[in-house]
Amino acid sequence: MAQWTSAVGAAQLARLLTSQQDRPAGPGTRRPPAYRALADGIRLLVLEGRVPVAARLPAERELALSLSVSRTTVAAAYEALRTEGFLESRRGAGSWTAVPAGNPLPARGLEPLPPESLGSVIDLGCASLPAPEPWLTRAVQGALEELPPYAHTHGDYPAGLPALRAMIAERYTARGIPTMPEQIMVTTGAMGAIDAICHLFAGRGERIAVESPSYANILQLMREAGARLVPVAMAEGLTGWDVDRWRQVLREAAPRLAYVVADFHNPTGALADEDQRRRLVDAARSAGTVLVADETMTELWLDESFGQGAMPRPVCSFDPAGSTVVTVGSASKAFWAGMRIGWVRAAPDVIRSLVAARAYADLGTPVLEQLAVNWLFSTGGWEQAVALRRSQARENRDALVAAVRRELPDWEFEIPQGGLTLWVRAGGLSGSRLAEAGERVGVRVPSGPRFGVDGAFEGYLRLPFTVGGAVADEAAARLAAAARLVETGATGDAEAPRTFVA
Repeated sequence: MAQWTSAVGAAQLARLLTSQQDRPAGPGTRRPPAYRALADGIRLLVLEGRVPVAARLPAERELALSLSVSRTTVAAAYEALRTEGFLESRRGAGSWTAVPAGNPLPARGLEPLPPESLGSVIDLGCASLPAPEPWLTRAVQGALEELPPYAHTHGDYPAGLPALRAMIAERYTARGIPTMPEQIMVTTGAMGAIDAICHLFAGRGERIAVESPSYANILQLMREAGARLVPVAMAEGLTGWDVDRWRQVLREAAPRLAYVVADFHNPTGALADEDQRRRLVDAARSAGTVLVADETMTELWLDESFGQGAMPRPVCSFDPAGSTVVTVGSASKAFWAGMRIGWVRAAPDVIRSLVAARAYADLGTPVLEQLAVNWLFSTGGWEQAVALRRSQARENRDALVAAVRRELPDWEFEIPQGGLTLWVRAGGLSGSRLAEAGERVGVRVPSGPRFGVDGAFEGYLRLPFTVGGAVADEAAARLAAAARLVETGATGDAEAPRTFVA
């Protein structure tokens, strides 16, 4: 059977290759043979995730016509890519992109750094901020006051506390999407929600379309569930999705599920506009694909204009009944990662199926934490806590951007208008080697391949807005030290990092 899961047309590949020509070449760079330049261009597109792994490439004759080169040039380029492990072919199935066998995927997600290491290592691996006090303490105190009646019950609420389900439904209705409590299930964080959705809709071997890049922990969750991931490259910059590419993948690969982050995408920070949202929902409906919209970053807008109602409408507003779009929300990013409360909004029959399946999973979500989130929603504490969170993230973003530009001027990025992460092209250096060197100089940072499928994004890093001020300056200085180690190929022990006290 064919190993490819999507396809790249000749005209599309030609446009992508042409866009590379805008990047300046280094001084003294010699022009390679035409076939070598073409092979290098395709290889770079694969490593950067702009052409997905397991994407079928156009036939030699078609690509030659689109590029105005000879078919012999394309054939030689394809043969070079096959030799290097970036292309596989089979008679009758065509040729599709790959990565060499010596480039294994990171097998783990982005687990938090142990607290005992925080004195000597700056942790840029976990995109989470400390709790916004005094709101965490007040919420827990409010929850304790509401707890006694629930303590006289068995405490198992597989769909979530009725009061919290009603409150979440009310909040969606206030956003212009009429919602009943029967359309809500409370979960143990967004990860618990997506795990339940994957088990319901996508059995082992089913295809799930994902943005490329995408959130590392979700990708790993899906891999461990046995899914076949179909990557769909993001549009250039922070402009959201390439909907034409999405439509092609949904039509040709027919994935059972598609997972997207429309609002301040993790890791790129991209924001999809309303037209993209409408078109993607229409494409998913036509393909019979269930579209999972992750809203965990929705309230973390950092540009003040969004406070005046400039945010695009939610993805589920283009499918209000929830027959195509399943929405996931969470308190973990907007409030605190330690508040493991998430939720699903979907059609009532989907919610009933999720709740029924929960009897064989975790039975339900902790009552006390649900009461705490309900207290925040019902008292206005949520809005004040999230406003504090936005202020912290905005200050940290600006400090980190300034520090990286000062210490690492060759690194490239665009400043997102929200979210918690900066997606950085690391000046031609290997992200994996930078991450390894960073551990030695006292800064922990995730490399780009963690956020891709099958080894893409080797030249990238994700930097979260979790440190600011002097800590951001020190983090950038340590990243610069790591870059020097990579550039020089140093293999000895680096100087031990000094303990840093914020």
